[in-house]
Amino acid sequence: MPARGADEFGGGEEQRAVGVERVASTGCSGSGGQGMEPARWTMPVMSWHAHLLMSELSNQALAPYGIDGRELGVLLVLAGHEPGSQQQVAQRLGVDRTTMVSLLDTLEDKGLVSRHPHANDRRRNAVELTETGKKTVRQAIEASDRAEREFLAPLSPRDAERFRDALQTVVTRRDQSPDGQG
Repeated sequence: MPARGADEFGGGEEQRAVGVERVASTGCSGSGGQGMEPARWTMPVMSWHAHLLMSELSNQALAPYGIDGRELGVLLVLAGHEPGSQQQVAQRLGVDRTTMVSLLDTLEDKGLVSRHPHANDRRRNAVELTETGKKTVRQAIEASDRAEREFLAPLSPRDAERFRDALQTVVTRRDQSPDGQG
């Protein structure tokens, strides 16, 4: 997966809110989208609007825990692995080093992660969850799951499962290819 900058990785709060509002009010973004039937939307338009809506729901659900979706992504990577380097976490998430440093600075300021010299290579920083970070991850996963259920509510349970599985397949297949091209 190619590295992304901070704006591409999460977008701004204002950008998400405007995008979600546009979808709700016009059914499509852009000047040519008004009156356009959703069945005619292209895959990029549909996936972008789905992203905007899911991001909005997720960030609302995570707000009580003081984190957003990007930060939860970092915490989940750390929760699933032994303490790793900043670079390893960035690679797992497909973000550039500058963005990762910024995310980790924020999470460290919130008391959710700690960084210290790596035991085997003092040139690298090892990153791990604090006890507060572990508690936050548990709570945030529940909140994120509620947001996901709300997002998928228009679908039958079977269709929701298929949608999620198909999305996982597309993302996983792309991430597993050597060149990131599928």
